[in-house]
Amino acid sequence: MTRDLRTARYGAILTFVLSGLMVGTLTVRIPALTDKLGLSEASVGTILLVWGLGALVTMQSMRRVMALVGSGTVLRYGGPATAAGLVAVAFAPDLPWLLAAAAFFGMAFGTVDVAMNAQGSTVEQAYGRPLMNGMHAGWCVGAISAGLLGSVSIAVGLSFTANLALVGLVSAPLMLLIGRTYLPEAKGGQSEKAGRRRMPAIVYLLGAIMFFAFMVEGVVADWNGLYMRDSLGAPEALAALGYPVFEVGMLVARLTGDRLRERFGVRGMLTVSGVATGGFFTVVLLAPAPLVAVSAMFFVGLGVATISPMTLSLAGTATDNPGPAIAQAGAMGYAGLLLGPVAIGFLSNATSLRTALGVAVVLGALIALASRLLPGRETAAVRRMPAREPEPAELAA
Repeated sequence: MTRDLRTARYGAILTFVLSGLMVGTLTVRIPALTDKLGLSEASVGTILLVWGLGALVTMQSMRRVMALVGSGTVLRYGGPATAAGLVAVAFAPDLPWLLAAAAFFGMAFGTVDVAMNAQGSTVEQAYGRPLMNGMHAGWCVGAISAGLLGSVSIAVGLSFTANLALVGLVSAPLMLLIGRTYLPEAKGGQSEKAGRRRMPAIVYLLGAIMFFAFMVEGVVADWNGLYMRDSLGAPEALAALGYPVFEVGMLVARLTGDRLRERFGVRGMLTVSGVATGGFFTVVLLAPAPLVAVSAMFFVGLGVATISPMTLSLAGTATDNPGPAIAQAGAMGYAGLLLGPVAIGFLSNATSLRTALGVAVVLGALIALASRLLPGRETAAVRRMPAREPEPAELAA
């Protein structure tokens, strides 16, 4: 194991941390954004739709881009652009400007989301053992930090604008520095053809499972704060803690997820995760007090945490170059992250926010059912992946 390979692993983890920090900072301050511009729940849903469509547009184009230039190059441009997008959202003076800034932020983040998972898969395969849950634990660290910073900002009276701008301005130079640590994938030739041809069937199944999981994550990230505040009557500072508590549960699961995967396999873990996600979200919806709901969010995070890392990891092994397969599965999954919060926004207008959030319970059941369709030996094949030393080209900055 070389120092450069370890550095690449830490660089990939830090990329997840900063991405979670930037996206989490926006999500935990959505109640403050509604107050700043006087937005309705439907307007929030429209903003989230624009943000998600921007991300989905770039993610849909990533199969060929990733095959041609690799994840490292995409991250070196996409990371700082995402930070700039967050600053633009912070200073948007009205709804039209906010929609434009949210679209840019979404487009930039869409490139980062695919590329950082492809980079994580490249590092994972260079190590020769499962690492993707640990990579995604970095996202949780960033999101938890965003929630805590958001709560502190609310307590000391820091505005929505100042909170987002500060995080964006700190993240931009850090993303530039981390860009020197990435490992390149093979590109050109066969990789370009991989970006064009149809993926193996398992990639689409994994994408469907990730679609359901990301819908749950999106619902929690974008609507949990408003549900806690408006439906359960929680103070804004307590309502803002629901998301970081959820992320703490995800962090705990992801820190142990790679070891559990080696022992129990992907199919069994995903089935249990789906059941736990639906069951504990039911507790959130039936909670008699805000503190009970906030506590239950820890177990929802525990349940859903390992689904997207394991599906992305398996997708990365489906073809020679992990980038195109992860781009395909990731785009399918991200459609769930897009549609979930938007659907909740419109359903809550038609019924109530509590009723609309019941969608997450159904999604947990769908995850459990779809996971039973995965090949029983898929995980074993990944576990037997031989460790290798990286090629000299993979150690280039």
